[in-house]
Amino acid sequence: MTETAISLTAHPSLDGIDATVWDSCACPDGNHPIDPFTTHRFLKALEDSGSVGPGTGWQPRYLVAEQDGKTIGVAPLYAKSHSQGEYIFDFNWAHAYENAGGRYYPKLQIAVPFTPATGRRFLTAPGHDATGMAALVQGAVQIAADNDLSSLHATFCTEDEALAGAEMGLSHRIGQQYHWLNKGYADFDAFLASLSSRKRKNIRKERATAQAFGGEIVSLTGDQIQPHHWDYFWHFYQDTGARKWGTPYLTRAFFDIAQDTLRDDMLLVLALRDGKPIAGALNFIGAETLFGRYWGCSEHHACLHFEICYYQAIDYAISRGLNRVEAGAQGEHKLARGYLPTPVHSLHWFADSGFRDAIDRYLVAEREAVDEEIEILTAYGPFRKETREEQE
Repeated sequence: MTETAISLTAHPSLDGIDATVWDSCACPDGNHPIDPFTTHRFLKALEDSGSVGPGTGWQPRYLVAEQDGKTIGVAPLYAKSHSQGEYIFDFNWAHAYENAGGRYYPKLQIAVPFTPATGRRFLTAPGHDATGMAALVQGAVQIAADNDLSSLHATFCTEDEALAGAEMGLSHRIGQQYHWLNKGYADFDAFLASLSSRKRKNIRKERATAQAFGGEIVSLTGDQIQPHHWDYFWHFYQDTGARKWGTPYLTRAFFDIAQDTLRDDMLLVLALRDGKPIAGALNFIGAETLFGRYWGCSEHHACLHFEICYYQAIDYAISRGLNRVEAGAQGEHKLARGYLPTPVHSLHWFADSGFRDAIDRYLVAEREAVDEEIEILTAYGPFRKETREEQE
């Protein structure tokens, strides 16, 4: 029997895509996906809050693949006028492309804006993994080619997607982040027991120092999170964003929408002094992973950042039986706290064949350097020698 042709459409807004249809691909196993950032509710919060859209450099072009009247795949596709908020950096590629006389921007990006968290980017319905991804890749490449765009990028995709994309002719890039892995620890003390004596003592000292800041630390999720918490957290977020990125990516309205539609997906850890938040970290909860996203404070206290962002996240993951904690981009200081270097993946396509060949040669050398760096950093990790051998 001849297969029915697959049709692809690009939508400028999620208003044109039913949430149930989108989530049938984004959350094929139910309402709580491995990657919470690709749900209709999360992407819609970005759009409705004005965090993406006109004036942001992230113009939605959500891709939908249909066959026999059924949606078999969707992808969070954006037209980008810059490379901000991506965390797998291609600034040097852009400079090289433009120095050679080309126009790098706009480009196409399959990604979750401002979110360096690994997850499925080619969202396919059950039973359509291969055909759905192939259709989405071909559709996105065709859009780029038809509009004379320089390139297409899919960032923080899964390793399986990266390998499949490479088979389709896309360029596979490997970077690294620091992730904490749950080895079936019964509690935080069991995790500490896997560390060297010196690192174990240092973490205990840091936790004691942080807990002595003069207040209490609370972890809130679901209905425990109240609207007034976002008034404080917005100030934390603005302060951190202004120091790191110049201008915070999310708007204030995002947090109000998140309170209504995303609070069951969130873990908000707050340090309270006399009942008033003075520091906090926002995490998102996946089916297997806790994703650390934002941190900020109005008062600075020794080791409080480590406690709220890293140790409280580990506590939560152990208590909920989650497999890992992803603590976001960069930060070698995470290594001493049990977060090990872990490969992250992306896929890239370039219209210019000569430039694509040059990038492929570069990626081979970069991959070797990343592999070596991961090996060296892992050896310097905090775990006891026998624990490291068990993990290898």
